[in-house]
Amino acid sequence: MGRQERFWASIQDVIQGIEQHPFITGLVDGSLPMESFQFYIVQDALYLKEFGKVLLMASVKAENEEQRVNFLTHVLDSIKVEEGLHSSFLRKWGVDLEMQEMSPVNRAYTSFLLSVGYSSPFPEILAAVLPCYWIYMHVGKSLVKRGSPVEEYRRWINTYGGEEYEKGVRWAINQLERVSVDEITERKMMENFRLASIYEFMFWDSAYRREHFPFPVKSRG
Repeated sequence: MGRQERFWASIQDVIQGIEQHPFITGLVDGSLPMESFQFYIVQDALYLKEFGKVLLMASVKAENEEQRVNFLTHVLDSIKVEEGLHSSFLRKWGVDLEMQEMSPVNRAYTSFLLSVGYSSPFPEILAAVLPCYWIYMHVGKSLVKRGSPVEEYRRWINTYGGEEYEKGVRWAINQLERVSVDEITERKMMENFRLASIYEFMFWDSAYRREHFPFPVKSRG
């Protein structure tokens, strides 16, 4: 069993939880409350701003030129997603992203990713960012044939279930086999991969419940 197979096998309990979560099933049958989807889009837009920083760190610490160029390209691609999918939704809803606060899970997840990005070598950063790529592709591909009766949900599904998105994800996944690491580093990679996967579940769950901090994070004076 290759590294890709071992890593994916290590999170099957998390994947099952995601597939069965009412946020995901609600995208297809239309039962997801629009308020939860709006909350999610806001949080995802905030998330991508921080995720882009981590991808830049992956590019800086990459082990070869191909990795450096591709992760830099992925930063630009994440900006396109934000401007295309997220910004169109936010404009439609009249939401000013600058006025929004990160949810507790979003802040914890991005803090984890940034910490790995700043302090860890490339293989450990790769393992931490892969769940965002891989799980979204998996969910998108599993939902795209089923579609959704809600236009906004269909747009989201088609974005992550499309061939263009899959192409970039497959390249990133393949990097797992290209890094040469010792047993200790691979164990740390697996830990990062699993924790980030759990955060992916928590991100959707938090959005479904529209979770906020009990008090405003930004000072009111």
